[in-house]
Amino acid sequence: MRRLRILLLAMALGAAMPVLPALAHHGWAWTEEELFELTGTVKSVFVGNPHATLDLEVEGVVWRVELAPPGPTVASGFTEETVKPGDEVVALGNRSLDPNEKRMKAVRVTVGGKAYDIYPTRVPAN
Repeated sequence: MRRLRILLLAMALGAAMPVLPALAHHGWAWTEEELFELTGTVKSVFVGNPHATLDLEVEGVVWRVELAPPGPTVASGFTEETVKPGDEVVALGNRSLDPNEKRMKAVRVTVGGKAYDIYPTRVPAN
C-alpha cells in the first residue's frame, strides 16, 4: 500500500512539472532597461508571496507596481502599514516591455518623502 501511495505521489508531481516554469520567479526579463518614475494614488497594497504589489491610480488608470518578495520588501522597511489607500506614492523602476500593459517593477518607493529601496543595488547613485 505504501509503495502505491509513493507511486501515485510521484505521478502527480510529474504531471505538475510542466506548470512549474510558469510559477517560477520571472525576474526582470519582462521590463525595459531604462528607469521610469510613476506618481500615483494608492488603491491597494499587498505584502505577501510571490511578491509585494501596489496598485496605483495614475490619471484615472490603475497601474500594478510589483515589488520584491516579502522578505526583501519588509527588510527595506516597506510593509502593508507603510501606505494606505489614498496616499501618494512615487515609484521608481522599470516598466513593462509591453506598452499596453500598465505594470512596472519598482526598485524604490517613496512615501511622504521617505524612500524605501526595495532593490538597493538597482537604485542609481545620486
